[in-house]
Amino acid sequence: MSGKRNDIINILVCGVGGQGVMTAAEILAQTAISLGFDTKKTEVSGMSQRGGIVTSHVRFGEKVMSPSIPAGEADILIGFEPAEAMRAIGQLRPGGVALVNTMRITPPIVSVGIFDYPDDPVGEIRKNDCRVYDFDAGKIAESLGEMRLGNTVMLGAVADHLPFDAKYLHEQMIARFKARKPELVALNEQAFEAGRKAAAA
Repeated sequence: MSGKRNDIINILVCGVGGQGVMTAAEILAQTAISLGFDTKKTEVSGMSQRGGIVTSHVRFGEKVMSPSIPAGEADILIGFEPAEAMRAIGQLRPGGVALVNTMRITPPIVSVGIFDYPDDPVGEIRKNDCRVYDFDAGKIAESLGEMRLGNTVMLGAVADHLPFDAKYLHEQMIARFKARKPELVALNEQAFEAGRKAAAA
């Protein structure tokens, strides 16, 4: 990703409430800070309650002036939900990376009949000029015995697509769980590695 203007890396994380979008964005931001990058993060839209749309921007580099990613300049899109990833794909720059969880969660605007859920959101994403890695993070988490591991699967998926070694993101993820839920550290390590495998370049 070198050679970009000011070498700023822009990561757009999107999904729905309850999937861990903001937690993943926070861990990404903390990792960048730990490596000495000027880092900005913002929740641009959405609600934290289950089912509401959630979007977070993470930007880091030598000097970052604004927390919001300029239109069409995201380097990486981490889509926790495929329809939300499809909605956000226009924010990804040409040649960018889209990491998409294929597990569908019907948002309230669909369940109340305002919008129809797209037939093939990943297919629509693939029509764009980007590299797409799609996988079912829910099934991966379920195979490990804990559905709440989905956000760690997504962090593992992005780990090898960042401009620094995956071990730094892994360290921040483990530190967070050691402090808050030490009994889940081993499971989260498995989920992280499973995510890396699912999105192997």
